Amino acid sequence: MRTRLLLLTALALAGAGLWKLVPVHAHHAFGAEFDPNRPVLLKGPVTRVEWINPHTWIHLEVSKDGKKEVWMVEGGTPNSLLRRGLKRDTIKPGEVIVVDGYQSKDRTNRANGRDVTLADGRKFFMGSSGTGAPYDKAGPDQRK
Repeated sequence: MRTRLLLLTALALAGAGLWKLVPVHAHHAFGAEFDPNRPVLLKGPVTRVEWINPHTWIHLEVSKDGKKEVWMVEGGTPNSLLRRGLKRDTIKPGEVIVVDGYQSKDRTNRANGRDVTLADGRKFFMGSSGTGAPYDKAGPDQRK
């Protein structure tokens, strides 16, 4: 009975066009936003870490040609990073890290991170596997 009521309510909302009022956050494939032909290697201090679903975000300050740029680097879900050994407080603001990834198609200072290397030398895969991102793990032809 409860399932039938929920279904009828959902159909009524859809028929009335009210579904347009509900914000939707779609999960995207790598190729929708990032360019596999634009690899980036970013190094700099972390300014902010967002440990939120559906993706984590690391913000870091990168010096390029004498000027500073803030980059946003997308990582996998918090749950997938936890399984790989990263925790919410593993990457701290102020820590200098290196991120190997791919720039966004719109050429802004956004990237999809594949690997992150911490100041102490530990390296973690931070990508979202199964989304079409190239090379879930570094191969012999990849940057180390």
